[in-house]
Amino acid sequence: MNWAAMGAVLMALAVAMGAFGAHGLRSRLDAYSMSVYEKAVFYHFVHALGILAVAVLARVGAITASGQMRVAWLLLIGILIFSGSLYALAVTGARILGAITPIGGLAFIAAWALLAYEAVRAPRS
Repeated sequence: MNWAAMGAVLMALAVAMGAFGAHGLRSRLDAYSMSVYEKAVFYHFVHALGILAVAVLARVGAITASGQMRVAWLLLIGILIFSGSLYALAVTGARILGAITPIGGLAFIAAWALLAYEAVRAPRS
């Protein structure tokens, strides 16, 4: 997979989700739901940038291609589960969705820890 392209697409989607929240949802959501939505956008942005960073690190040889793949997949899974569940919770109010959010958070934590490991173990030229 082209992780630089994926990161760029996810960044564009984060901008779109942020704009939708600011212009389309602000008058429809209560303060709590809006804060949940904004948290989803924030984590979406941060971890999409993480995917871009991982692509750059792999391109310059700071991590291996296999390390890139593992870290980027964890970040993508984290975005889908963490931000996705928060987007859905904010819009629907279905509190049960909050139960899966920590799984996405664990994927984020695992991704960053794995990135640290991959950066240390990558061969130096």
